[in-house]
Amino acid sequence: MPTNEDIAKVLGEIGEYLAMQDVPFKPRAYEKVAETIRSLSESVSEMYKKGGLSAVKNIPGVGASIAESIEEFIKKGKIAYHEELKRGAPVNLAELRRVEGLGPRKIKILYQKLGIRTLSDLKKAATSHKIRSLEGFGEKTEENILKGIEFVNASGDRKILGFILPDIRVIEDNLKKIKGVSKVVVAGSTRRRRETIGDIDFLVVSEKSEPVMDFFVNMPEVARIMAKGPTKSMVHLKSGLDADIRVVPKESYGAALNYFTGSKDHNVALRKLAIEKGYKLNEYGLFKIKGKGGGEEKIAGDTEEGIYKALGLPYIEPELREMMGEIEAAKSGKLPKLIDYKDLKGDLQVQTSWTDGSASIEEMAIAAYEQGLSYMVVTDHTKRLAMTHGLDDESVLKQGKEIDKVNQKLKEKKIKFYILKGTECDILKDGSLDLSDKVLATLDVVGVSVHSYFNLPINEQTKRVEKAIRNKNVDIFFHPTGRLINKRSAYEIDMERIIKVAGETGTVLEIDAYPDRLDMNYEYIRQCVESGVKMSIDSDAHATTHFQYLEFGIDQARRGWAEKEDIINAWPMEKMLSMLKGETND
Repeated sequence: MPTNEDIAKVLGEIGEYLAMQDVPFKPRAYEKVAETIRSLSESVSEMYKKGGLSAVKNIPGVGASIAESIEEFIKKGKIAYHEELKRGAPVNLAELRRVEGLGPRKIKILYQKLGIRTLSDLKKAATSHKIRSLEGFGEKTEENILKGIEFVNASGDRKILGFILPDIRVIEDNLKKIKGVSKVVVAGSTRRRRETIGDIDFLVVSEKSEPVMDFFVNMPEVARIMAKGPTKSMVHLKSGLDADIRVVPKESYGAALNYFTGSKDHNVALRKLAIEKGYKLNEYGLFKIKGKGGGEEKIAGDTEEGIYKALGLPYIEPELREMMGEIEAAKSGKLPKLIDYKDLKGDLQVQTSWTDGSASIEEMAIAAYEQGLSYMVVTDHTKRLAMTHGLDDESVLKQGKEIDKVNQKLKEKKIKFYILKGTECDILKDGSLDLSDKVLATLDVVGVSVHSYFNLPINEQTKRVEKAIRNKNVDIFFHPTGRLINKRSAYEIDMERIIKVAGETGTVLEIDAYPDRLDMNYEYIRQCVESGVKMSIDSDAHATTHFQYLEFGIDQARRGWAEKEDIINAWPMEKMLSMLKGETND
């Protein structure tokens, strides 16, 4: 059965092929459905298996035609419409779209004029300076394409955790259903909640390993079997990732989980600590050495907590195991009490159908409420971003009246949820803002962000952002470095300076939870924690299904040692509002 990522990929490509043909409206429809399916926690294939075509039609944004295409893909592994579109432009969209700045229309021109189909073709054309002469490209674009190719190659084949995790969880749930299995855990970089993963490590506790191995190598997600043994096997998945599985006895579960979670450097440090105490630590347990020739006595291994305790340490959360000072902090009793996955009360960056979101203000509010939140801020884009139908001053004020109406409606329905008025205001090239100060002053929460001029020199970019966040109306700086994981590197900016200015001005820095952003990275989060700069964790939701992405922002915050008090939307709304710049300046 195809995974959600498989389905999202083929629908996204249909949208891109249609965009190459300048077909109106349809490309965005396919793109939105692809985004929605990618973010679903439930397998679409399982949904179809249980409820047929009608269940697929219940997915937000899925009409009859797209539902039938999904059904065709589940049944046949391909969509005739997709194959037809590919024949008209036989290019490797998955490769070429990873290069920053290459949209469907530019890919079409490159194919028609230069016959470019692959990343390799693109590199050859760019290095031989054939692209710069094309209309709409030029020398600078050619240089940026080469930089983009270099970035893609450096990123390798690692997958974004937030997009692949739903499919990993399907396998995990299926393994749990095997008779005799008592525990299933996904270890490795997935458990440490890295931004991207290169493979998947499953750890299983079971009385009998043979049924587990047989099931694992014969899963529908498997492209080929790389190795099969009595207690461990390896397969290559259709998603492009390798997956390992190990079956261990319950008495070694904790040691094996610790070993296969990593990181490698963290494990090395634990083994050194064990040796200092006269112990030996490996994947089977923690053993006391009984002198020369005296053998070994197992003293821990069934739980991770037992291993850390025997080594004289408190339990260290997986997200911290990167050898960034966690061993020293544990020894001195200074490990952080990390923000919990249930701590968030609000979401401070939410887009609606007023600009480039797929749902109304009310629909987004209900979805946020169902996710367990008690408030959200509507932060639609501003007019500088014409492609998103960004709002001008008048439209922002008009939207505010609509928010009032929806809040009243929620109150009448006795839904304890509140919508705040906000914006994702564009920072212009000179650091000024895309809305007037008069309008910004009327909003509850003002967020600002960079969406253009990514190639400014570092000093100019830093001064640009500094000017924006020194504005007395600005509360939050959204996705501060502008990176897109596996696609676009961060723009050059002095983040140490920005963190310092944020501390001086009381500006909040955002942790954007959208899986391909996760911006800020955990190193900058750690700097904010150490500097006392407050942060927010926001979904950057553009659809009702995107609120579940908050999980990945919490992952990132935990990797940066953040506690509940560091994150303002983990606080009640009144407390959160009271510390914002506009409030404190009044």
